[in-house]
Amino acid sequence: MKFTDCYKPRHQTCSVNVGGVLVGGNAPVVVQSMTNTNTADVPATVQQIMQLANTGSELVRITVNDASAAAAVAHIRDELDNKHCHVPLIGDFHFNGHKLLSDHPDCAQALAKYRINPGNVGKGKKRDAQFATMIELACRYDKAVRIGVNWGSMDQALLAELMDENAKLEKPHDAHNVMLETVIRSALDSAKQAENLGLKKEKIILSCKMSVVKDLITVYRSMAQRDNYALHLGLTEAGIGSKGIVASTAALSILMHEGIGDTIRISLTPEPGAPREKEVVVAQEILQTMGLRSFVPLVTACPGCGRTTSTYFQELASQVQNYLRTKMPDWKEKYSGVEDMSVAVMGCVVNGPGESKHANIGISLPGTGERPVAPVYEDGKKTVTLKGENIAAEFEGIIDAYIVKSYKSR
Repeated sequence: MKFTDCYKPRHQTCSVNVGGVLVGGNAPVVVQSMTNTNTADVPATVQQIMQLANTGSELVRITVNDASAAAAVAHIRDELDNKHCHVPLIGDFHFNGHKLLSDHPDCAQALAKYRINPGNVGKGKKRDAQFATMIELACRYDKAVRIGVNWGSMDQALLAELMDENAKLEKPHDAHNVMLETVIRSALDSAKQAENLGLKKEKIILSCKMSVVKDLITVYRSMAQRDNYALHLGLTEAGIGSKGIVASTAALSILMHEGIGDTIRISLTPEPGAPREKEVVVAQEILQTMGLRSFVPLVTACPGCGRTTSTYFQELASQVQNYLRTKMPDWKEKYSGVEDMSVAVMGCVVNGPGESKHANIGISLPGTGERPVAPVYEDGKKTVTLKGENIAAEFEGIIDAYIVKSYKSR
């Protein structure tokens, strides 16, 4: 019998060191995010960077759009270091990056990576000169560079050239496909230009972000076939709420299953009052549910049905998941491998015992009309039955005890 190989090897890309975090090569897929504060507001920006980093963002990008923002970057870096938050910072530059980096050497030094959009650095001869300035500064300060192209900033001269070539073909390609090719070529041609200016390939990360899932998959598949630059994945302008999460998950999961992608960002529009860190959690959960990385024990829980008319098991599942995420920073420092632990919170007797036995630790709550008892299973064996009003607190205590006895101390 022939069995299907479920996993494809990673696309082999160059390894890029971004402030001590390795991107590409054999390194795990890296999670990154971006602040939405006014960068010139140092306290607010420092606070949000720390929130993102504490949630698990391994790289954080900040807007550097004017002189006040550029002047603040070194102070932000110092404040973070004083607070023992050493997450590398990426400077997001558009239109005037060449001037800001030249005029503010402390900013150029404090950043771990420069994000350059070659379509937004100038027009004609100015573009080449201003792009060259940014690359030369990256070389001088030994910084990584992400060359990122998106739908609204492709090389317009290249687009016109490819459109003309396409029109002369006996069977011209669809104009949309020509535009996708322009995006790809804009990134690759700019990367080669950067190398010709002295930037090593091991300092370059490429991205071609799209806002449509099919386009993103098409573009990155082509990018991966053509060269071995490290690749940053993200569906740009993914959207708000479930739409943004679903679209990002659909696109990135397909690509990463094919071994494509070295670092990811989930570009969610925050819902009013929602924390910025949500995009970090979503990125982690995509990677973890695909089996690519582990960050925090995830809870397996049933969706509920007519057998579970009480909402108690739903509340318990949510409470346990929040408890695990809250405790994880402390556990991770003390115990090795705890992020791989599986936990099940099930609502009735149909699938409850089976799923609970399959997890490292699980609880099977009574469904409607069942006896009001909740057996707990550890590594497939029933260890105790919980009853009464304190099931949640007792189960959390059992999780704590299980971790102490099951995982090695660091």
